[in-house]
Formats: sequence, C-alpha cells, structure tokens
Amino acid sequence: MKRRTVSVLGTALLATGAIGGVVPQTAVAATPEGCSHVSSSYRPLLKYGHTGVAVEQAQCLTNVWGGVPKLIVDGVFGDRTLTKIKWIQGCHGLPKDGIVGPDTWNVLYNPVPDCYDPYPPQ
Repeated sequence: MKRRTVSVLGTALLATGAIGGVVPQTAVAATPEGCSHVSSSYRPLLKYGHTGVAVEQAQCLTNVWGGVPKLIVDGVFGDRTLTKIKWIQGCHGLPKDGIVGPDTWNVLYNPVPDCYDPYPPQ
C-alpha cells in the first residue's frame, strides 16, 4: 500500500514538474504499471459480461489501484471485476453502476493516492 501511494504521488509530482522536468499527462497515463493491452486512448463502454482486450486493460488498471484481491487479467468482465469497478467508482464519487464509461476510464488512468471506502468483503 505504501509503495503504491509513493509511486502515484511521485508520478503526480513528476507530471506537474514539482520534482524536475515536465512530463505530458498523456505520457504518464500511457502505460501505468505495465498495462499495455490496448492504447490508453481506446476506451470503449464496458459492462458485466463483456470480454476482450479492453476488459484486460481495465482489469490491469484496477490492480494498479490496489484493493484485495488483485484481479486475474483474463479479459472477462465477471463478478470480481464488477465489484472492483464499483469500489473504484465509489472512491471518486461516481455512480456505482459497474459500467466502465468515460468517467470511470479517466479515474482508472488517473487514480487518487488513497481511497477511504473499505473494500467489500469477499
């Protein structure tokens, strides 16, 4: 948890130029933590039951976020992916509808350092 927070904060400081150099936001969000299943500009609407590489990208990005358990990046938008997406949406005050639309994609690529909502029990 500490490592992720430091990593996210360090990225944010670097992106704003606070610790030397200015990095465009698109470069920071391009492939966070090795999530390169699709281009960061490819953000289709995803729902429960969908499959494919865009789902793999969303799953990978949720793992950058934290929360237990980490998702298996299998490209299947199932129950665990739905739970994690709803949790992340709640952390940002978004409707907890489980749909990965523009606002949810934005927070997946630009996570806040911490979420104070408890992760749902398994």
